[in-house]
Amino acid sequence: MERKSAIVIGSGIGGIACAMRLQSLGFATTIVEALDAPGGRAYVRRAEGFTFDMGPTVLTVPHFIEELFSLEADHARLGEPDFPAHVLGDDRRILSGISGGPNTSRYVEIVPILPFYRIYFDDGTFFDYDADPVRVREQIARLAPEDLDGYERFHEAARAIFERGFLELGYTYFGSLRSMLGVVPDLVKLGAIQSLFSFVKKYFKSDKMRQVFSFEPLLVGGNPLKVPAIYAMIHFVEKTWGIHFAVGGTGALIAGMIRKFEEMGGTLRLNAEVASIDVAKQGRKRVATGVTLQSGEKLTSDLVVSNADYATTYLKLVDKAHRTINRDAVVKFRKQSMSLMVIYFGYTRQHGDSNLQHHNIILGPRYEELLTDIFDRKTLSEDFSQYLHIPTITDPSLAPEGHHAAYTLIPVPNNLSDIDWAKVGPGFADKVLTFLDERGYIPGLKQRIVYQSFVTPDYFEQTLGSYAGNGFGVEPVLTQSAFFRPHNRSEDVTNLYLVGQGTQPGGGTPSVMMSAKMTARAIAKDFGIDPCIVNGVPVKLPDAA
Repeated sequence: MERKSAIVIGSGIGGIACAMRLQSLGFATTIVEALDAPGGRAYVRRAEGFTFDMGPTVLTVPHFIEELFSLEADHARLGEPDFPAHVLGDDRRILSGISGGPNTSRYVEIVPILPFYRIYFDDGTFFDYDADPVRVREQIARLAPEDLDGYERFHEAARAIFERGFLELGYTYFGSLRSMLGVVPDLVKLGAIQSLFSFVKKYFKSDKMRQVFSFEPLLVGGNPLKVPAIYAMIHFVEKTWGIHFAVGGTGALIAGMIRKFEEMGGTLRLNAEVASIDVAKQGRKRVATGVTLQSGEKLTSDLVVSNADYATTYLKLVDKAHRTINRDAVVKFRKQSMSLMVIYFGYTRQHGDSNLQHHNIILGPRYEELLTDIFDRKTLSEDFSQYLHIPTITDPSLAPEGHHAAYTLIPVPNNLSDIDWAKVGPGFADKVLTFLDERGYIPGLKQRIVYQSFVTPDYFEQTLGSYAGNGFGVEPVLTQSAFFRPHNRSEDVTNLYLVGQGTQPGGGTPSVMMSAKMTARAIAKDFGIDPCIVNGVPVKLPDAA
C-alpha cells in the first residue's frame, strides 16, 4: 500500500507534536514553516551573547513531553491511557519527582522550578506560589489569615474540577453539540460554568488571595473575570505535576522535538510560507490536497493540518468558496484573546538581585479594572501588571558571564484597539523598565542594561500571522469553549485539520500537546488506522466525532 502523506503548516509546539504523532501513525509528514527557524511563538531570539525565549516559558505535565519523545515511526500509540498509572498515585498525584523522563532526557534536560511563581503585590509584599501545602498555608496566614478556611474549601472544589475537567474530560474532543451536552450537568454541579473570579470570590475575602488564585488564565490569554471556573483546574495541574524548565530555554525543547521528528523520518522545511491550502471538489465534497507556498511551489498531500492561527487559516489560506461553516462573518465574530508587549533585556548582575525568582508575577494597583481596560475597553492604561522571567537564575548559560537575560511580558489589548504601537511602543517599554528600576525590583536597571528590544501586537499580527495581533488565539470564554471552540477537524474541507491554541482544548503548552493528540486521533479514525496494540490486544480509539 502506498504510504500516505501529511503536511503540517507551522512549527509551534502543537504543530511539531502533531507532526510527530502523524509520523508515528505511518504518514510521511512534512512541516512547512514561514520563519527561518522552528518554534512559532516559541521562536528564539539570540543577540550579543544573550538567548531569549520569545514565547512560552512555563512547562508543566512532563509526562506529556515524555510521551512525545517515546513515539516511534510507524507505531501508533494513540490508544494508550492518557494518564497512565505510572504518573498517578492513589490520590491522583505524581508518583515520582522526575522532571524529565528517560526518553525526554535523550533530547533535552528538564528540571523543576521552585517556587512556581513569586507573586508581588503593589504594596511590596509577595506570595511564593508552589505545591508545598505547609508553605502555602503559612503564607495565607501571614497575608490574609481570614482566608485560611476559605482556602481549604477552595482547594477541595478546585480538586473536583481538576479530576472531572482535566483527568476525565481533558482529551474529550467535542465535535458535536451532543458530546458537550452530556457533560454540562456535571460541570454545573461543580460550579465550573460561572466565571473563575466569581468562583474564587466565594472562598476568599482578601483581594490578594483572590488575585493569587485567579491570575493563571492570563498565561493562556484568558480574562479571569470571564473565563469559566473550569480553569481553576490550572491550580491543580501545576500543584500535581509542578512547573518545569528546559535547560537552554524552551528553544532547547523545540530543538529536541525537531531532532526526534527528523529521526522518525519527518521533514522540516524552513522559509516556506504558505500562500494557500489547496482544495479540490470531489463530488459534493471539498477535499484538501496540499498547499501552495508563497514561492509558487505546490506540495501535494493526503491531508493538511494547520497549526497557524485559526482565523488566519480560514480567512487567508482557505478560499471563501470552500467555506460554508467558517465564513468570514463567523470567523471575525469570534472574540480574540488579548495581546502582549514583551521586552527582552540583558543586564549586569549585582548583589541584591537574589530577591527575584525564575518566574515573577508583578501585579499593579488595580486588578479588575485593569483587566476590563485590556479585554473590553481595549485601552492602554497608565498602570500595568507583568510577568518577569529571569531564566538565568536557573541557567546562567543563556547570558554572557556576569549577566542576566530576562524578558518581561505585559498583557495589552489586541490590534482591534486604536493603539499605534509604532508610536507608543518605545515610550511604553521605557516606562516598564523604569518601573522595575525605581520600584526596586532590579535596582539601577537602566544603567545596567546592555541589550534591549521588544515586540508588540504588531509582531504577533505581522510576523506570526495572528489575526488582530492576538497573543493566544480565540479568547477562552464560556461561549468559545469545548464544542463552541474552533474544531480540530474542519467542517468545511475534508482532510483539513487544525491544531494548537486556537482549537480544542485551548492555549498553554500542555493544552496544545493535548490538542495534537486529539487531532491525531481524529485523523486516525478518519483514515481507518489501527490506533494501538497494548499487550497484544487492540485498543479502541476514544470517539473523535
